[in-house]
Amino acid sequence: MKCKICKGEVYITIKYPKMALCKEHFIEYFEKRVKKTIKKYEMIKPEDKVLIAISGGKDGAVVTYVLKKLGYNVECLHINLGIGEFSKKSLECVKKQTSYIGVRCHIVDLKELTGKGIPEVKSRKPKCSICGTAKRYIVSKFACDNGFNVIVTGHNLDDEASFILNNVMNWSTGYLARQGPILPQKGKLPKKVKPLYELTEEEISSYAEVVGLEVFSEKCPFAKKAITLEYKEMLNKIEETRPGTKYRFVIGYLKNRHLFEKEIEDIPLMECKICGMPSSGEVCSFCRTWELKEEIDLKVKG
Repeated sequence: MKCKICKGEVYITIKYPKMALCKEHFIEYFEKRVKKTIKKYEMIKPEDKVLIAISGGKDGAVVTYVLKKLGYNVECLHINLGIGEFSKKSLECVKKQTSYIGVRCHIVDLKELTGKGIPEVKSRKPKCSICGTAKRYIVSKFACDNGFNVIVTGHNLDDEASFILNNVMNWSTGYLARQGPILPQKGKLPKKVKPLYELTEEEISSYAEVVGLEVFSEKCPFAKKAITLEYKEMLNKIEETRPGTKYRFVIGYLKNRHLFEKEIEDIPLMECKICGMPSSGEVCSFCRTWELKEEIDLKVKG
């Protein structure tokens, strides 16, 4: 096979839409898809101050690389979760990635901030749930404290398809009503967007490789095989014989999301009496879990 555009040596064969591309034209194709997604869903404006959550994995690194290349005003935030060697290796990779891309990266150490890393937190909740709460809170708090009006995450087409399928299988209509490529600003919480929303994990991995990004792929020692990973495997098997299934499934969901909107409980948010962040109760889940007595200050000095 030859590259569809220049007839040069093929680097990757895209399954949907089916085409073979050389390295140069794959990079061009990938970046055009990101630009199209940003424009289609009105994610980011040129004047926005953008914060990207980055862990060392392929998704955060790739979305940082592309947005920086496209000229957006981006900075990164990495949270050291205090999970031994895993967190150390993750941090090392993040430093290499952001240095290579040429973007400022802020580091928040959870243990230094609260006195406890993820392993030290005592709770009946699963560690993954505790970790998710911590990451969402710190990213939002950091953005608020430092004037970022858009938060970017690296969620991709595979993530979204498996999440939607999981919630359809369980008829979790509340989640189905809220899922999508953007989460609009609510109160002081900045808008959250997913520029890789229509790109597959395979395409993202290939892009990381072709532009020379080092990627951290080690699994967290607390991670168990989540049901969404099983759904990813199922969808991948269907995709092999019916290319485009994941894309059509996600786009079809977006067209029909309005069917679930009546399920949204519009719970008014109040301010956490400890930290002042939006909360459904007097004390937010982060302050409760970490037993905080006063607000943490994440404003960058200097």
